[in-house]
Amino acid sequence: MRLLKKNMPPAAATKLGYTPPDGGWGWAVVLGAFISIGFSYAFPKSLTIYFKEIQEYFSVSYSQIAWVSSVMLASMYAAGPVSSILVNRYGSRPVVMVGGVMVCTGMVLASFGKSIVHLYLCVGVIGGFGLAFNLQPALTIIGTYFQVKRPMANGLAMTGSPVVLFTLAPLNQFLFDSFGWRGSFLILGAIVLNCCVAGSLMRPVNKTAGQKPKTEPAECNGAAAEEAATADTGAQSDNLLTEENQSEGRSQGCVHRFIDVSLFRHRGFLIYLTGNVVMFFGFFAPVVFLAPYAKHQGIDEYSAAFLLSIFALVDMFIRPTTGFLGNSKWIRPRIQYFFSFAVSYNGVCHLLCPLASGYTGLVVYAVFFGLAFGMVSALLFEVLMDLVGSHRFSSAVGLVTIIECGPVLLGPPLSGALVDIFGDYKYMYYACGVFMLVPGIFFFIMHYFNYKRLDEEKRQSMAAEMRTCEETVQLKMSQDEKADG
Repeated sequence: MRLLKKNMPPAAATKLGYTPPDGGWGWAVVLGAFISIGFSYAFPKSLTIYFKEIQEYFSVSYSQIAWVSSVMLASMYAAGPVSSILVNRYGSRPVVMVGGVMVCTGMVLASFGKSIVHLYLCVGVIGGFGLAFNLQPALTIIGTYFQVKRPMANGLAMTGSPVVLFTLAPLNQFLFDSFGWRGSFLILGAIVLNCCVAGSLMRPVNKTAGQKPKTEPAECNGAAAEEAATADTGAQSDNLLTEENQSEGRSQGCVHRFIDVSLFRHRGFLIYLTGNVVMFFGFFAPVVFLAPYAKHQGIDEYSAAFLLSIFALVDMFIRPTTGFLGNSKWIRPRIQYFFSFAVSYNGVCHLLCPLASGYTGLVVYAVFFGLAFGMVSALLFEVLMDLVGSHRFSSAVGLVTIIECGPVLLGPPLSGALVDIFGDYKYMYYACGVFMLVPGIFFFIMHYFNYKRLDEEKRQSMAAEMRTCEETVQLKMSQDEKADG
């Protein structure tokens, strides 16, 4: 058993007060999260199939039509704190089911739209809020069921996005040819009700089974000191023990009970947030404009839609593969470097995209872009949980999403504006490449110093524990000597 434990990847420490089952009903929860996350991320992308026709129907520009997906994604991110509060109060199951009903309502109302603004409100705001109520609970509940196998579970759940996109891209083209965009929106509203089924699978974890003992006998030896020193640094959930104690003391108010604003003093969280704010300006735009870019080059509608299917197919296989790699004993201890590479790789793909000529070139780009996008998506929330720990993840993801909604909202319209100004998509891809490559390099540099600092804090904590143990032993020996004398 000892040999087996040594070969396992280091598990993140948890302050949940119980031992996550790492299996059992957790796999059914992963299936529910697979569906819920799939619709949350794939739905805004799949709607781009209708953009060309809606643009012509309402006589609007590239930038204006891009606002549909942007408002939807931004609303999904902006509603993160609201979703976080509801999940902390009511649990994941009811929140996901309400979200499914909201997206359905938004799509049905959008089918009667008379202007592009109507689509902004119905698809963008109402649908976006519904997707937020699907995304956040699905991400949070996985952390309550999994600890050792968490990167693998997250990777499998995040695979839902490319699977749903792979299915919806050709389906949307078929629905449009058969029923037009209005009829298609009605049918999509019915399809998205499957999120309610996904929510029903998200049963709260049984916290009484395998509950951790509240007190453990203290032993003043090297192994005990090392275990105490590494309890928090394994998950990188805290930078300093004293900082954590202070933040817990300040988190008694009503606001702190739901959203932990002390995270803004957490070194790893600030690195993650800073890089992601820049990254999201160029993260979604290349997907949103992939099919319109192909149509702009004279490629027929079905072939353009098939590019999204190719992208989704590659994305589908790379996400679980990334999860398995991230769970390995070689990558898990330094998983932030893996994420940094994935972000940089995205940037390189976009910078090289304008060199791809013809449909074959776009297929090659879709394959490499699918690899890059899938790697980032599989690791996006896992690395956040690795930095702040499972116990603070719900608040962390709520804060991250509300701040990121700005670049998510502005990214595609700004990219569309570049297309309107220059009449060519290549400048949009150059801009997105820079927005991805710069934060990728930033992550590499900052996490190098962060890991170095964490190692120093670990050594200092171990030394302090050892000194405490030695002083305790010496005090006890002196007391025994006085008693004998």
